Amino acid sequence: MSGAAARQQERVFIGLGSNLGNRLGNLRGAIAALREMPGITVAATSPVYETEPVGNRDQPRFINAVIEVASDLSPAELLSALQRIEQHMGRERQGRLAPRVIDLDILYYGRRVLATGELTVPHPEAARRAFVLEPLAEIAPEFVDPVLGRTVGELLAGLDRTGQAVARIAGSKY
Repeated sequence: MSGAAARQQERVFIGLGSNLGNRLGNLRGAIAALREMPGITVAATSPVYETEPVGNRDQPRFINAVIEVASDLSPAELLSALQRIEQHMGRERQGRLAPRVIDLDILYYGRRVLATGELTVPHPEAARRAFVLEPLAEIAPEFVDPVLGRTVGELLAGLDRTGQAVARIAGSKY
């Protein structure tokens, strides 16, 4: 049995965001790329939300979504795959809060908690961001944050939404 065949699939949540170009087309393209990626199976996709930028407000509004995947890739391998998709789609890294064609973030990787120089899981801001919790609650309200010990639904209900306007885009399809 090969190493890859022996790996167990993990339940992973990935945040998607775009505020440049054809924003919905960018999300669609990223999801299509993920569907073609070996070691990843897209299990669920949230509705799309339009959101105010956080931090650097002098930029276009974002659209955001969350997808659930089953993956047997390690967290580092998955991060590398997401970064390859971003690069292929034309993302230029100009800073943490800069506008972007596509942004793909590992929000949760099963119940794992890890911090390396390249990756922190759970995503350090996931439990404080409406643009993460709103779409995540649509597909996995019962998922428990492994650090906080609270469900996504509980985190969303207790969220301070000050400065975090989000609106579901009706009829958005992938």
